[in-house]
Amino acid sequence: MSGGVVGGHGGAVPERAKPRRLPLLPQEARGDKDIQMADNSFSDGVPSDSLEAAKNASNTEKLTDQVMQNPQVLAALQERLDNVSHTPSSYIETLPKAVKRRINALKQLQVKCAHIEAKFYEEVHDLERKYAALYQPLFDKRREFITGDVEPTDAESEWHSETEEEDKLAGDMKNKAVIAEKEAAAAEEPAPRGIPEFWFTIFRNVDMLSELVQEYDEPILKHLQDIKVKFSDPGQPMSFVLEFHFEPNDYFTNPVLTKTYKMKSEPDKADPFSFEGPEIVDCDGCTIDWKKGKNVTVKTIKKKQKHKGRGTVRTITKQVPNDSFFNFFSPLRASGDGESLDEDSEFTLASDFEIGHFFRERIVPRAVLYFTGEAIEDDDNELEGDEEAEDDDDAEINPKV
Repeated sequence: MSGGVVGGHGGAVPERAKPRRLPLLPQEARGDKDIQMADNSFSDGVPSDSLEAAKNASNTEKLTDQVMQNPQVLAALQERLDNVSHTPSSYIETLPKAVKRRINALKQLQVKCAHIEAKFYEEVHDLERKYAALYQPLFDKRREFITGDVEPTDAESEWHSETEEEDKLAGDMKNKAVIAEKEAAAAEEPAPRGIPEFWFTIFRNVDMLSELVQEYDEPILKHLQDIKVKFSDPGQPMSFVLEFHFEPNDYFTNPVLTKTYKMKSEPDKADPFSFEGPEIVDCDGCTIDWKKGKNVTVKTIKKKQKHKGRGTVRTITKQVPNDSFFNFFSPLRASGDGESLDEDSEFTLASDFEIGHFFRERIVPRAVLYFTGEAIEDDDNELEGDEEAEDDDDAEINPKV
């Protein structure tokens, strides 16, 4: 309901108003006579349109009074006034000039805090680089187990599951039956090498990635052997590189496909208070050396053309872009010449940055848990917890809901 009130005239106005006779009250009649004389002189000497305007104003005032007595109208007006009067900006505007001056000084301090925070995150990046070197021997061994180059020892293969006690309760007979069945199956089929389709299974399990993978991408991704994260060298601009290592295949000759994400950790000069830590600002892909007829990022279409003069028709073929995960290595570039991107391009770039961050922070460090699905369950539980927290916040803000 709008807070504005509109009044109007409720009936027709006579062409000429007649003089009103005011009854005498049990007070001094002199004042009433003056009113009566003023009324008579006004009606006799003033044009009718002025009288009509006066009557309209009187009717409008009465209608306004009636509307303002409506509780719903009053509540709406009060809410609107409250919203206007209670906004932080409107409050700041009411402060004395000396107080505003001190607030500006606080903003200067806040900008300095943002620059210190940026330095903190630069040191965090150095720390990440240091610990990445400690993780790498474990990740190298992970690759050897996945590819089958190395077989884990019995000690390395030992793992106590949460259902271990339940399994014991099943009894020795059941265990013997399972063992016999496995031995029979092993005798019939050769044991696979390593963990087949390890990374491809992760792509299939994670929604963010499976949405990018087309059916014709799947045979290629089955050749993916490892994904690594490499951080920029000390003293170099902040960045990280995703390396996708492939075994020899029939699709391209590159042993490694790379994607570089450039980052910055400094407050924006135009909006320093928006700084919340390092952010990805751009990315570079790599050239894929496709074997003849194997490029899944393009498709060939046939199109008929009619000659304008002769009227003859010919069929031409041309290549057009095709949906594929491997377009990931030919990313949209962030505009560096001052021109702003359109809304669709900004969304595409933001999605690309999100995927790169997810590879770095989640998938590569916890690959086996995304293979088994355990990490996905954790992510879902975390998301549900965030949603419940938001619901709780809403309940506090709107206790009537």
